[in-house]
Amino acid sequence: MARDGIVSEKMKLVLALVTLHFCFAGFHIVSRVALNIGVSKVVYPVYRNIIALLLLSPFAYFLEKKERPPLTFPLLVQFFLLALLGITANQGFYLLGLNYASPTFASAMQNSVPAITFVAAAALRLEQIDIARRHGLAKVLGTIVSIGGATIITLYKGPLLLHQSNMQNWTWECIYLLGHCLSWAGWLVFQAPVLKKYPAKLTLTSFTCFFGLIQFLVIAAFVETDFNNWKIQSMEELFTILYAGVVASGIVFSLQTWCIHKGGPVFVAVFQPLQTLLVAIMAFVILGDKLYSGRVIGAVLIMVGLYLILWGKTKEKNVAEDEDTLKKHLLKDPESGVIEDETNKA
Repeated sequence: MARDGIVSEKMKLVLALVTLHFCFAGFHIVSRVALNIGVSKVVYPVYRNIIALLLLSPFAYFLEKKERPPLTFPLLVQFFLLALLGITANQGFYLLGLNYASPTFASAMQNSVPAITFVAAAALRLEQIDIARRHGLAKVLGTIVSIGGATIITLYKGPLLLHQSNMQNWTWECIYLLGHCLSWAGWLVFQAPVLKKYPAKLTLTSFTCFFGLIQFLVIAAFVETDFNNWKIQSMEELFTILYAGVVASGIVFSLQTWCIHKGGPVFVAVFQPLQTLLVAIMAFVILGDKLYSGRVIGAVLIMVGLYLILWGKTKEKNVAEDEDTLKKHLLKDPESGVIEDETNKA
């Protein structure tokens, strides 16, 4: 029964992550459309976070009213830093990079997030690395294979990407998107210990959106002073803003926070390559991008890598449970079933 419960929880987590990345893949396409029709790169995230905050805060207030820990100044500082990493830097660098890049390339760049997260989490001892064991080696190889597959999807026709933009734009898009990936990985790792101190996930997400909104408004006060850029002038523009606020912030942020709480930052990050596959398909269907054979090869590698990581994480958990059971068994007196006292042993 216990193992069935573990499998059920694992399936819920996997389905949640697939849903999360399907929603986020749509956000890549919607954001590209928003930039094409001239939506401001500052106004867009401001409206996005206003909608997300209005959507999340009532649920956070009523659903977590009894279980919400008391707020302290150190917690508020951590919420502010989470917003700086996960919203302001993350969203800002992404839009600046997407201004030069295609959605598929932007998504492919995001596949550095698992590697950065894995290294950062290992350095902070949030993730164990034991390549001497099969499950540890599987996690490392799976991450490398998934990132490699997602990179092939975009870079199999690499020279064409270089010809689509000049070297200055290519340099800036890489710099901006790298900043986006670094801030995202930092947010994933930093959020895990904060959740342990403050497990009210909806409230945490609401505070993150609130501080992110404040930070973007401060930036907008200096950067976006033309009032006309704040006006919503078409249904297409309204749809992109609503999708960004309701789906990409409200739903995705809550879902991602829940997934991090259940599976840890690395487990969430390793699903990132799946997003590239979904973006490539959506870009092919919606934006008319060509589907190259390299994308098919990359998709296969992504699935193989994800399987290796899932197998490694599952095996690691089973091994830990078995070792814990063995330790308890060895400490027990086989006749009385009571753990022996060290004095009695002497």
